[in-house]
Amino acid sequence: MNREFKLYLPTRTVLLAVSEASLIFVALIAATFVGFGSRTGVILEYGNGLFKIALASTVCLLCMYFYDLYDSSILTNSREVLSRLVQVLGTVCLILAFLYHVYPAVRLDTRVFLGGIFLVGLLLAGWRRLFSALSRLPGLAERVVLLGEGPLATCLAAEIERHPELGLRLAGYVGNTDASWETVKGLPCLGSLEDLAEVVAPRQIRRVIVTMTDRRSRLPVEPLLRLKSRGVQVQEGAEVYEAVTGKVPIDSIRPSWLLFSKGFRVSSWTLLYKGLFSLILSLAALALCLPLMGLIALAIWLDSRSPVIFRQIRIGENGRPFTLYKFRSMRNGADPDGSPKPAQWNDVRCTRVGRWLRHTRLDELPQLYNILRGDMYFVGPRPFVPGEEEEYLRKIPFYSQRWSVRPGATGWAQVQRGYCESVEDNAEKLAYDLFYIKHMSAGLDAFILFKTIKILLLGRGAQ
Repeated sequence: MNREFKLYLPTRTVLLAVSEASLIFVALIAATFVGFGSRTGVILEYGNGLFKIALASTVCLLCMYFYDLYDSSILTNSREVLSRLVQVLGTVCLILAFLYHVYPAVRLDTRVFLGGIFLVGLLLAGWRRLFSALSRLPGLAERVVLLGEGPLATCLAAEIERHPELGLRLAGYVGNTDASWETVKGLPCLGSLEDLAEVVAPRQIRRVIVTMTDRRSRLPVEPLLRLKSRGVQVQEGAEVYEAVTGKVPIDSIRPSWLLFSKGFRVSSWTLLYKGLFSLILSLAALALCLPLMGLIALAIWLDSRSPVIFRQIRIGENGRPFTLYKFRSMRNGADPDGSPKPAQWNDVRCTRVGRWLRHTRLDELPQLYNILRGDMYFVGPRPFVPGEEEEYLRKIPFYSQRWSVRPGATGWAQVQRGYCESVEDNAEKLAYDLFYIKHMSAGLDAFILFKTIKILLLGRGAQ
């Protein structure tokens, strides 16, 4: 798997994106040849044809990412892929039509544009079906064995089976054969720890993933070293789980893992970048959004009178409380007992304007002031009210690690998981937050902001 922006990208997904970029480019060149015949070379070389085709191809690829066509949950659903391809082509036509109206110099000839869009649709639909079929062929997958049993092995096995684009095929697991021990659901036990070498050799295993919970005096170090010297890849199960899911394995991590694993150490340069970036971006956003914020304040006042701004105590960096500002979206006195309850779908406490504000996330705009005065970063773990934080601190292991960095208006957990209503939901959200804290970087922040914009434009995850 490739690692970009502190994220792990399956090699097959990268190859799919590269191959589709090539297909789109070739389809537009073919449409140019059909439209102009022997003049194609002149059009491409002297008429800025290659630049125009590259621009159209880039717009098409961005739209495919925008519609999640490289998301693992979509890749395996052929009907959903076809539906979203139609949406992509429609959106590409609208965007290019706007660009061609504003900048006529980048306009493709009408014959090339129409023929190219038709050919791109056919090629992408056919290639996606072929890619899906190839991804499921056992002969093209890398054979893998898990070393150990327990919650990490079970979760990792389920994730690998759920993501065929990884190109991994689980042969089984090696562990304790005693029936009283916990086993890995859905996988055959190929032998005990002492049988590792005999299990790997005849089955052409190319990768061993260590998922043992208790490794003291049990980890077969010598056999693993011999296998590694013979070209077998040996990987840490927790790292593979992170690569596949984008979160840490909360149920199986130990305090020593937090101490000695790579990450969880934020450099002074990273903190400086996050502070300056948040300050500059909040100032720019406030300057752009002040007229809109004024209109929103007026709409709230006309709909349900004052107060326009909702203030709430949240827990920030190092467990310190601060006042969070939002546009009020619920009725006055919505929580008469003084204990705020998390928002729910179609919450009856919302006002008419408030329901629209929550759907568009515009109720979050006053948090720009929180970012400006240093309570929050633009990107970081989402802060909760003290009562919720105390409950999660009691019930969720390692929860206080979220407080090691300044909270954010958006974050990795928000774009991956959305709203949470239960302790179990927030435990999973913590797994994403710890992943972010471990891999914090400018590239990951940029990816989160880009994904946040996409979610806002599509109106996903709002309550």
